[in-house]
Amino acid sequence: MNRLKTLFITGVSSGFGHALAGQAMAAGYRVVGTVRSEAARRAFEARDPAHAVGRILEVTDFAAVTGVIDDIESNIGPIDVLVNNAGYGHEGILEESPLEEMRRQFEVNVFGAVAVIKAVLPYMRARRAGHLINITSMGGFITMPGIAYYCGSKFALEGISETLGKELAPFNIAVTAVAPGSFRTDWAGRSMLRSPRNIPDYDTLFDPMRKAREEKSGRQAGDPLKAATAILTLIAAAQPPAHLLLGSDALALVRKKLADYATQIASWEHVTRSTDG
Repeated sequence: MNRLKTLFITGVSSGFGHALAGQAMAAGYRVVGTVRSEAARRAFEARDPAHAVGRILEVTDFAAVTGVIDDIESNIGPIDVLVNNAGYGHEGILEESPLEEMRRQFEVNVFGAVAVIKAVLPYMRARRAGHLINITSMGGFITMPGIAYYCGSKFALEGISETLGKELAPFNIAVTAVAPGSFRTDWAGRSMLRSPRNIPDYDTLFDPMRKAREEKSGRQAGDPLKAATAILTLIAAAQPPAHLLLGSDALALVRKKLADYATQIASWEHVTRSTDG
C-alpha cells in the first residue's frame, strides 16, 4: 500500500495556506500545518481529522523550528513537500519606514523560510527525494513605490530558491518559487503592516496608491482556491519548474519588466562591453 504523502505548510490559518491545506486534504494528502495558537491548532485539525495535523510554530523562533521538523519526521512521517507560505506584507515609503520594520520583514519572509528549509533538508537529502515550494510574489520580480521592504524580501527569496534548486538537483530535490499576483487574501488587509506617513513630499506619489490598495483588498482578481489547485498541479508534476507565476496580472507585469530590461541592456551594451580587458 502506498503511504499517505505529507505536505508541511507554514501558515495555514488564512490566505494561500488555508486554501492550499483544504484542497490538498481533499485530494488525499496529509497536511501538517503550522499555526500560532492552541485554538488555531484545534480549529485546523477539526477541518479534516483524518488528514490534518497542526503544530504551533512561529517561523522566527529559529530554535524551535528544528524540533518541530524532527518531531514530524519521527512521529508523523516523512515530509514529501515543504510549502513555505508564512509571511506578511509591509507597506511604506522607504525613507519613512524604520529599519526595525525592514528587519522584521526579512526575519519572517526570508530567515523564517530558510530556517524551515534547513531543518527539512537533511531528511529529504537522505531520501534523495522532495520538493521545496517557496511562496514569493510578483513583487519578487517587479516593484512598486511603497513596498520596498516587501519586494526586497521577495527578491531575496526568489534568488535563494533559484540557487538552492541548483544545489539540490543532484539529490532529486526540486525547488520552485511560486510568485502570485493580486489575490483575495489578507495580504493587503489585516496581515499588512503599514508605516505611518510623515514626509509630505511623498503625498502625491504614494497616498493614492495606499488608498487604492486598501480599497481593493478582498476584491482582487485572483482566487486563492484556484491558486491552490495550481500548486497541487505543480506538486504532481514530474519536472517542476524553478519559477511559477500565478495570475494574469503577474504574467503581464513580469513580461513587461523582462521586455523593458532587455531593451535597457541593449541600449547600454556598448558601456557594458567597454569594461572588458
